[in-house]
Amino acid sequence: MTTLRLILGDQLNLQHRWFASPNNSVIYTLMEIRQETDYVLHHAQKIIAIFAAMREFARQLVAQGHQVHYLNIDEPTNLQALTANLDSLIHHYHADRFEYQEPDEWHLDQQLTNYCRDLTIPSAACTSEHFFCERRQAQQVFGDRPHWRMETFYRQMRVKHRILLTDQQRPVGGQWNYDQENRKAWSGEPPVPSYQQRAHNHAMLWQIIINAKVQSFGEADASNVRWPLNRSEALLQLDAFIAESLPYFGDFQDAMSRRSWRLFHSLLSFALNTKMLNPREVVARAELAWQRGDAPLAATEGFIRQILGWREYVRGVYWAKMPEYALQNQFALTRELPAWFWTGQTRMNCLAAAITQSLQYAYAHHIQRLMIIGNFALLAGLAPDAVHRWYLGVYIDAFEWVELPNTLGMSQYADGGILASKPYVSSAAYIDRMSDYCSGCHYAKKVRIGDRACPFNALYWQFFVRHREKLQVNPRLSLVYRNLKRIVPSELDAIAQQAEFVLKNIETL
Repeated sequence: MTTLRLILGDQLNLQHRWFASPNNSVIYTLMEIRQETDYVLHHAQKIIAIFAAMREFARQLVAQGHQVHYLNIDEPTNLQALTANLDSLIHHYHADRFEYQEPDEWHLDQQLTNYCRDLTIPSAACTSEHFFCERRQAQQVFGDRPHWRMETFYRQMRVKHRILLTDQQRPVGGQWNYDQENRKAWSGEPPVPSYQQRAHNHAMLWQIIINAKVQSFGEADASNVRWPLNRSEALLQLDAFIAESLPYFGDFQDAMSRRSWRLFHSLLSFALNTKMLNPREVVARAELAWQRGDAPLAATEGFIRQILGWREYVRGVYWAKMPEYALQNQFALTRELPAWFWTGQTRMNCLAAAITQSLQYAYAHHIQRLMIIGNFALLAGLAPDAVHRWYLGVYIDAFEWVELPNTLGMSQYADGGILASKPYVSSAAYIDRMSDYCSGCHYAKKVRIGDRACPFNALYWQFFVRHREKLQVNPRLSLVYRNLKRIVPSELDAIAQQAEFVLKNIETL
């Protein structure tokens, strides 16, 4: 009896029970396929890092005594499609059984479900053994409620898994959430972490990808790949974050600066989302740091909330609402992305910094994604699907299960408030408060009207005018609409004209 087992590119979990001991009757397969490189345009570093990590994972399996059939992107026998390759491998090995771990992306889950339905040999799917909860747990928590809230889900997860709790099942410190303490601006010297992920030279792999005619964008930097490509490197990165950055993460997790592209962020999302790291061990390490007095409670809780709360929550939204969720467009927005989304060449310092960083590193932290790039996209009326596809392609940690709800729900409010309680938009005032982007910018942060007025200002007020009917009933926006009433009609007309001018000239801002 021969079993063929599929390992996807984001299932690089050496601790999975599959790999407990070698079995000569099991063949593992990993595939570099155009089906997955081509469904959106991906950042070059994302393609390189995933392929390199897959190849490293395959080498480790072989070293442990497992049998592996690896399909390189340029291999002549590679049919470049998942199910076509599976058919070929089942035939080649005369496999009597096919098994796979549950995919995290809806299209792959559907593809494999349909494939197994028609297979003439037995098949089975098992869990990836990665997440804190099952796919449908959020659906069980919220049921048919029209609006889901992460805080409700997060508190239940804290209790269920006994994270940062007293013996009386209450939150340590007396509060569930220290978000109000996680919003300080940063103005110090750029942090220089003592640990630097060693650079990998994958110039040869990059040439193979180019020769295979895989399209991409962003800076490849193939000879200097600095993302962890195996579990050992990911654990070193986790150690460094806990020791050096977690103590400051809470205060400055929302801060932005041109002088530091990462500040105190962990950069663990790529390792987590490819399953080199397990979220349980990451949360446990953070909680232990607090227990030892090595990190303040607000920082520890803020970090754990991102993993135990937000990460699991958006996955729950994704599996409860797909495939319809991908089509959400609450405000019927259709504008195409400006060309500078692909170059970073805009005179708006904040967008130039966030987009250029994204193109250079395949990474931006959550506030840059939400309150700079996403903020402008929503205010300017960019099509949510186009924004989603850009985010999915550009970021090294972006897999659809986590990126889609964050983009359509949190960032673009395209789901009408299923996920987020309000649209996350701002004028220049917030950007100036949380960053150094406004200093030296071509545009004036406090000016609403004129050639040098910050585009965010007019677009911000016009957004609430344009969508008044849908938004004015939201209690979290009552202050916005009270302030809007204080603006005299003549100024509102001028703001509307300024916003129209900005959008007409969006390509040259």
